[in-house]
Amino acid sequence: MFQLNLATIFYLVVATALWAGNAIAGRLLVGSVSPITLSAVRWGLAALILLPFGWRIFKRDSALWQNKIRFLLLGLFGVGSYNVLLYLALQTSTPINVTLIGASMPIWMLLIGAVFYKVQPTFLQLIGAVVSLIGVTVVLTRGEPATLFSMELVAGDLLIMLATILWATYSWMLSRPGQSTERQWPWADFLMAQVLVGLLWTLFFDSFEIAGGYAHLDLNVFTVSLILFVAVGPSLIAYRCWGLGVNGAGPTVAAFFANLIPLFTALLSAAMLREPPKLYHGLAFALIVTGILVSSTKSRAS
Repeated sequence: MFQLNLATIFYLVVATALWAGNAIAGRLLVGSVSPITLSAVRWGLAALILLPFGWRIFKRDSALWQNKIRFLLLGLFGVGSYNVLLYLALQTSTPINVTLIGASMPIWMLLIGAVFYKVQPTFLQLIGAVVSLIGVTVVLTRGEPATLFSMELVAGDLLIMLATILWATYSWMLSRPGQSTERQWPWADFLMAQVLVGLLWTLFFDSFEIAGGYAHLDLNVFTVSLILFVAVGPSLIAYRCWGLGVNGAGPTVAAFFANLIPLFTALLSAAMLREPPKLYHGLAFALIVTGILVSSTKSRAS
């Protein structure tokens, strides 16, 4: 049974806050590091940092080998493809488009749950999805929804849409089927298996970027600091917290927390520019939290 308690809320908020930092770091690194190479370096460092804690997955009797298909898919959907598609999308799409399309995640989470896992969405979850999406729209348009009519769709928008669908699939796989979930594995082994497989997928994708002559990496104190941040915070800590949060609240309710990412991104950007929070930030936060509360009401009883 899923429960939205304080510990679960903490895990999901920490994960979304760190991913907001990842979005800012990704934008700051555009031009300094090619997108797929950035993802490869990020997960390579994450694997090295995690290795002293999760080395047991290399043993012959590790449960990894008994669940290799599962981890091949988890690594592909959650670590490999999602991050590559996100960084590629940021090359051509606007931050508003990327985040707004990503805010459709609760809808995809409900659809995937209904089609593949026979979990039918409740009326309250549908209402919560709409309210939460309105909150994201408020923060992205700075309280002026009319600006949506001036948005133009580009190739990057299709990439982030695909990334969002893959992440929704990944989140369902973390808690369904019942075996091999986050809480039933040693945490380092479970995360190491995903990171290692995701790194292999990313290196495969990166080979095409290298072969095409598009790969580049400019190392200096600034870029190294940002890469270390994304390797530790948005990678290891955030993925660990998201896994615990999904297993606590369920994938559908967890998806609503993902809509805090654009709000946190906007607040972090404003802080970097030394701008105080605006009234629309408060309105957006209220709408997103309302969506979370409404959607989780039925889940507590299911």
